[in-house]
Amino acid sequence: MQAIPTSPERASASLSQLFSYPFRIFFLSMTVLAIVAIPVWVLEVTGVVQLPLALPALFWHQHEMLFGFLSAAIAGFLLTAVCVWTQTNRTHGALLAGLWSVWLAGRLLLAFGGNLPDWLGQGVNLAFLPLVMIDAGWRVWKARQKRQLMILLVLGLLWLMQIGFVTRLNMAFSYGALIMAMALISIIGGRITPAFSAGWLRQRGGNAEAVRMIPALDMAALFSMILLMASLVTGWQTVTAVIAVVAASLMLVRLYNWKGWLVRKDPLLWILHLSILWVPVALILLAGSLVAGWPTNAWSHAAGTGAIACLILGVIARVSLGHTGRPLVLPKGMVLAFVAIQLAAVIRVLTAFNLIPWHPGIGTSTLLWMLAYGLFLVRYTGILASPRPDGREG
Repeated sequence: MQAIPTSPERASASLSQLFSYPFRIFFLSMTVLAIVAIPVWVLEVTGVVQLPLALPALFWHQHEMLFGFLSAAIAGFLLTAVCVWTQTNRTHGALLAGLWSVWLAGRLLLAFGGNLPDWLGQGVNLAFLPLVMIDAGWRVWKARQKRQLMILLVLGLLWLMQIGFVTRLNMAFSYGALIMAMALISIIGGRITPAFSAGWLRQRGGNAEAVRMIPALDMAALFSMILLMASLVTGWQTVTAVIAVVAASLMLVRLYNWKGWLVRKDPLLWILHLSILWVPVALILLAGSLVAGWPTNAWSHAAGTGAIACLILGVIARVSLGHTGRPLVLPKGMVLAFVAIQLAAVIRVLTAFNLIPWHPGIGTSTLLWMLAYGLFLVRYTGILASPRPDGREG
């Protein structure tokens, strides 16, 4: 009988390889969570299933998207990138498995720990981000890289929002966390998007100098986000709306300077530009919710599904190729995934405005979300679980 041929990736894939670098296990785990948590939330809110959740259903949904899904993406990206920035050895093996176990335990306790003491689920979930900050922080301190301190500051503020959210069950803190997530996008997206775009243009003989980065503008945008978070949490509606418009304007100027239309032929680049465009959209919608009565879940999903989930998909698709020593060529189906996640965001925001009826709107956006992250899972599991083709560590 003739053996069925297998790809080298599938043949050499292993569980231990997932714990050889932070991005491998965390990107894969957050993708599984993305595919499972959203449909479970829809089934929960429609009464089809009833899990013994440790939080009220809406708060569970918000927490898992912000502090489950997003935190895993942060850990995978930051703990990989900081090793390159600081030239330090990566967290791997048993230490990485321990960190991942804290993240996983947090998901299980919130999903099935309704009969357990509150302090247990809260304590485990609140432990994860500090552990990530400690891992990244000592490397930054050792390398004396002051430039990275702003990332740690924003992560610290994100953690404070998580503390307020899980202990008080107040949506103001989840909204503050969304702002801090967009502040992280402002920092990290503001570094990689123009740099990658300029590099792509330079390689093709294009006008790389057209892509401009203005440090003062970058800092102003970040400062406005932090100020916006503080104003939003304290409940100053008119002031918050004004700051949101200012922050949106600053982000639009930055996006214009990055000249996204020049790299529109490369999906790995246009997904970054288009995803970050959701940040000013979300901020304008936030201002409208405060002064014009627009639905709050319009801006929150423009931020969560639009800016955060779209950018995460674009970043992990690129990082998973580059850090495993593979060419920056998207696997088959990933352009469809990029389109699907963008459409999911558009439909979810339109549904918030009742421009699409609730059931078909939620159902369609959920299916598109699952398609987008499902395609990543299918196309990248073998890549994430396999050694680098060049034999190097990573």
